[in-house]
Parts: sequence; structure tokens; C-alpha cells
Amino acid sequence: MTNSTQLANQIDEEIDDESEKDDSALHATYDITSFGIDFDVEGLVRRLHKGDITIPDWQRRFVWNINNASSFVESLLFGLPVPGVFMGVYPGTNRLYVIDGQQRLRTIQGFYEGKFPKDDRKFELKGVDGRFINLTYNDLKSMDRRQLDNSLIHATVVRQDSPKDNDTSMYEIFRRLNSGGRPVNPQEIRCAVYQGKLIDMINELNENPEWRSIVGKPNPRLKDQEMILRFMAMLYKGDKYVSPMSEFLNIFTQTYRNPDCKWMIDAAQIFKQTVKSFADAKGKKAFRTSGGRVVNAAIFDSMSAGLAMRIRDIGTPDVALISQVHDDLIANNEYSQSITQGTSSERSVRTRLEMAKAAFGNA
Repeated sequence: MTNSTQLANQIDEEIDDESEKDDSALHATYDITSFGIDFDVEGLVRRLHKGDITIPDWQRRFVWNINNASSFVESLLFGLPVPGVFMGVYPGTNRLYVIDGQQRLRTIQGFYEGKFPKDDRKFELKGVDGRFINLTYNDLKSMDRRQLDNSLIHATVVRQDSPKDNDTSMYEIFRRLNSGGRPVNPQEIRCAVYQGKLIDMINELNENPEWRSIVGKPNPRLKDQEMILRFMAMLYKGDKYVSPMSEFLNIFTQTYRNPDCKWMIDAAQIFKQTVKSFADAKGKKAFRTSGGRVVNAAIFDSMSAGLAMRIRDIGTPDVALISQVHDDLIANNEYSQSITQGTSSERSVRTRLEMAKAAFGNA
């Protein structure tokens, strides 16, 4: 195991989310429209540069080596067919986002810009036919540049037609197409599929110093950002919770994708107040079981929403009271069961949320 992998695993262990083991069976049948577009390479690069086609931030990691990338460019120079890409459409914008094929698109973008995507070194073709060896895009003969510019890459564009009230099929398509290699985390997919003001706000809130003091280093797989989303979902829609957790969060993210300014200000403020209260009361021990080393996601979603409701409706209780309620809930057998067994079942979520709401409301 590499040092980077060990570090990622160590950071992942800061947050324990038992709901990740849940069966995520689909609750809907979808009608999907898909259509093909043959993009010329020069047009693809232009669209990538303008942002008309976007590659999700978490997909930025480029894994091809110089020979892999050079071989792909060489295939286009020879006029050979290459694998297509999958894209989705951001609603109401006509902008496309890459679901599958980012290595290929990053390769051609880097070659045109003269920088190898992995390390920004000069992008010279390696391990290719002798007439192309060590050449950059600008070094190519005019006829070869035209061949590359006019080469076609087929894109399959998918769009959900029904159900009308959510587009969760895009999440499923993304997850299934990206199931090979490193598994894709749910929040990474949401950041791609549901890009908007809510995702941007969560990204900013994730840098909150009180929040970082509780959860530790930023999580490379965005689990800390998913926790913030979970807080919002439980606070505003917890009473309407339907399992599984991943689908509940998907629907919430879509519904609140681009909320109005007042909602965003209120949501950010209540999150900061809630986190500060727990940081002051419990410090690093917040949202952990007695003697626990990692943050328990089920403790977090219920206690944070419960205290936030109290702050919003009555005001912030004394720090000592927050600490006592926290410890009393952890020691309660019924609450303990709801945060350790079947944590995303409707019964468990309802039990711990109602208990936390009542405990903080009476503090």
C-alpha cells in the first residue's frame, strides 16, 4: 500500500457512516433519453476551455502516463476510431458535464495547451510512430494538425425524462459507469451531477474552523462535505425521511440545488452556530461514542439537527447543558441502538432525531 493510499485511508477513518453498508435499491423506474453527438477534437477542446463542457473537480486526478496519453493522440492522428464518452446535461443551461471519459478529454486538452495533465511538463509525444515522436501540437505538420482537429469523438448524452420530480437517474448512471478502479463516493457524484449554489455553500462551510476542529483534516473523498449536507437535510426535511440515506440526500440536493439568498444565509448561520456550540461544549469529543475515536455520522445528523432546531426556535442553551445532553443521549440504550444498528432505516432515523430534538428542546 502506498503512503498516499495509507494517508487517504487514515483520513477516511475520521468519519464512521454505517449507512454506507445499506442496500441502495432503486425506488423508481426511469425513462431516459440518450442521443449521440460527434464532436470534432478541436471543438471539444474549445468547449472545455470555455466551460461549456465541464469535468467535475473530484475527477481532476489524471492517472494516464505519458505513453498512454501519447498513444491516444496517435490514434486520432492516424484516423483510428477511439472509445466514446458519456455526458450529462445541467438542467436549464445546455452545459454538459463529463460522466465517463475524463482521461481522454484531459489528454487532448493538455496536448493542445502544450502541458501534460499529470504534472504540467511539456507535452511531447512519447512511444509513438517515428514521425510523431517528441512532437508537441504546435510542432505537428499542418496536415497532421488538421487531421487531429477534424478527428471525431462520439459523445453519448443522457437526460432523464421521468420521473419529473427528480433526476436521480443521473446519479445512478454516474455511479455505475464509474464503478471500476477506485470506487466513487456518493458525495463526489453529487458534486458532479447536482452542481449549484448548495454544493458551493457546503464547500465553503467545510472550511469553518470550528467544524475542522471537530472532524479533523479535510476528507479527500468529501465525506465531511456529505456530513454538512446531511445536517441540512435532517434539519429541513428530517420529518419526511425515506430510506435509503443516499437517495434521501440526492433528492434533497436536487430540490435545494439553487436556493434563494435568504435560505442560504439562514442555513449557513445555523450550521455555524450549531457547530460552534458543540465545539465549545465537547471539543474533539463531539459526535463520538464514549471513548470513540471517530465521528459517528448518525450521532452527528441527529444531535446537530436537534440542537439547531433548539437554537432556531428558542436560542442557544448553556455550554454545560449541551455537554450533558450529549453525554446523556450517548448513554441511552434506545438512542445507542439507533446510531449503531440499521442507522439509515426509517425507524432508526426517526427515533434518534426525535430523541435529540426533545432532549435539546428541553435543555
